Amino acid sequence: MPQAQSLTDVSIGVCYYPEHWPEAMWPEDARRMREAGISRVRIGEFAWSRLEPEPGTYDFDWLSRALDTLHGEGLQVVLGTPTATPPKWLVDSMPDMLPVDRHGRPRGFASRRHYCFSHAGYRRECARIVKALAETFGQHPAIVAWQTDNEYGCHDTVLSYSDEARLGFRHWLRDRYGSVAALNDAWGNVFWSMEYRSFDEIDLPSGTVTEANPAHRADFHRYSSDQVAAFNRVQVEIIRALSPGRDILHNFMTFFLDFDHYEVMKDLDIATWDSYPLGSLDVFPGDAAHKTAFMRTGDPDLQAFHHDLYRGAGRGRFWVMEQQPGPVNWAHYNVDAQPGLVRLWGLEGFAHGAETISYFRWRQAPFAQEQFHAGLNLPDGEPDRAFHEVKQLSQDLASLGPLGASASARVALVFSYEAAWFLRVQPQGRSFSYVEQVFAMYRSLRRLGLDVDVVGPDAEVSGYALVLVPSMPHVPERLAASLAACKGTLLIAARSGSRTASHRIPDNLAPGILSGLLGVKVTRAESFRPHGAVPVRYDNENYSFDRWREFVVPEAGVEVLAETEDGHPAFTRKGRAHYLAGWPDDAFLNGVVERLAREAGLATGELPAGLRSRRRGPYRFVFNYGPAAADISPYFPASEFVLGQPRLEVGGVAVLHTDVPANG
Repeated sequence: MPQAQSLTDVSIGVCYYPEHWPEAMWPEDARRMREAGISRVRIGEFAWSRLEPEPGTYDFDWLSRALDTLHGEGLQVVLGTPTATPPKWLVDSMPDMLPVDRHGRPRGFASRRHYCFSHAGYRRECARIVKALAETFGQHPAIVAWQTDNEYGCHDTVLSYSDEARLGFRHWLRDRYGSVAALNDAWGNVFWSMEYRSFDEIDLPSGTVTEANPAHRADFHRYSSDQVAAFNRVQVEIIRALSPGRDILHNFMTFFLDFDHYEVMKDLDIATWDSYPLGSLDVFPGDAAHKTAFMRTGDPDLQAFHHDLYRGAGRGRFWVMEQQPGPVNWAHYNVDAQPGLVRLWGLEGFAHGAETISYFRWRQAPFAQEQFHAGLNLPDGEPDRAFHEVKQLSQDLASLGPLGASASARVALVFSYEAAWFLRVQPQGRSFSYVEQVFAMYRSLRRLGLDVDVVGPDAEVSGYALVLVPSMPHVPERLAASLAACKGTLLIAARSGSRTASHRIPDNLAPGILSGLLGVKVTRAESFRPHGAVPVRYDNENYSFDRWREFVVPEAGVEVLAETEDGHPAFTRKGRAHYLAGWPDDAFLNGVVERLAREAGLATGELPAGLRSRRRGPYRFVFNYGPAAADISPYFPASEFVLGQPRLEVGGVAVLHTDVPANG
């Protein structure tokens, strides 16, 4: 049997849909995959109508032949469960399985993700098809991993306002609070006479005349997130029992906040995500100049952030399940990538610790919704530009040899899905965006050449040299204790500790549980439009708070490092714990982060706008996202070039061999 090319400790994959193509094409496709350096293939995640064309009538023969064909070329298979696309006959048999939007409208058949996570009947149907697949293929030698479903929550399908969700929410609340009196107290339902007599009176937080109770909305986010984790767990338990020894994974998305990915990952082995740099740049907040500068390369930090996020969620193990190969079909505008970027994005993923980079898809589809979505090959089977770049990537990896483990970062950025929900429920300012704040902090770290671990609120952070906590209204006790025990430098953003778990203002006011650590009390807050920015004087320079500002009272001994123009503390320090009492403009944030990195003993050096680096094993990878060519030798002296040259063109990658420890 031919063997797929070994790429040492990493591999290249591709997404393939044998049901879309004549069976006579499969052997040639598999051979060409192997010859291109591809060793892993994902199949099956949208194939339910072909696997069960009639209720209870399975047709697995074609899938068996596809697995045998791929295995015959030495290719390893990730088999997806088909539950993201239930067939029409199933929807017709239980029409209440459809998700319902906040206006009470069912979301119908004829695309994908047309199910409600809360629907018990649909969960049973999913368990049935997954069990049948695992019983049939669980021991097949080609299968090395299973993917559950596909992109949980895509197309805004986590928050469903169905009858099943309403009943499930009531049961969830009863389990959480025990009595309706306890719920009334926690939610503050005495306000506006919102008190309930029983859990059966509680509806979902939609259709209200004005703003629904924030505690009600926050709990509905928690409930909906728990339904995703429970839905996923049903499939995982079946696969573990019937296909032991195989990894189980799911493919997450870019900045998707509707459910807690850390909770879902507790049942999985590997976090994977779908990386679409150009499409994501088009829909992500940013000014026109920035989007123009990186139009054909992607934002220099957007992919890296998600690599670090999902590496953390996966407890050190992550893949990219879908990597963009060219224009996509779903952004507002869909540009083509600059030549070389398909290779760059792949090498960047490996630099951040990915085990596999898998490209979507093998061949561009000539039909249905994704006709404009490029593949490694054109619809007629001819190689597209991405095919050749993937072959080059395979050769690069072979020349590098084993990459080793990701470098242990000395900087942690704490990322919380619950924080995103709380700030969505009560933003108190239209421009207050958790995602934008998190990303601004991450970018400030990356521009200094620092490697970053993105960690969850349950992580132990006490061993890091520098820890950044973006706005986290509810700070769990575990994180508060870990921050207090940290000997490193801390930066806590405004609004942290401003709410309890039940969305109330703490008795001791913000920052609540962090008051002792930070030594300040927040007495008032305001938000404003861009033209209302508050001037701030810091380090003999003029900056501003441009979205949010708090009025804080420091306790004795707390040092005020910056003040607003009207004389209020803007940036404070108590020991090694620092508090930013507002939303800093980019220059202010960069100055603060650079100062704290130096105080933490980290080796830093400001990189040009689109130049970024990451350490893995014995290598330092350097990427040039543009907008201009750069001489990288001043930034990485005394390094041996393994790939690339000191002059790095836009879209270029250099790999350096250096014994200098990452981040100093």
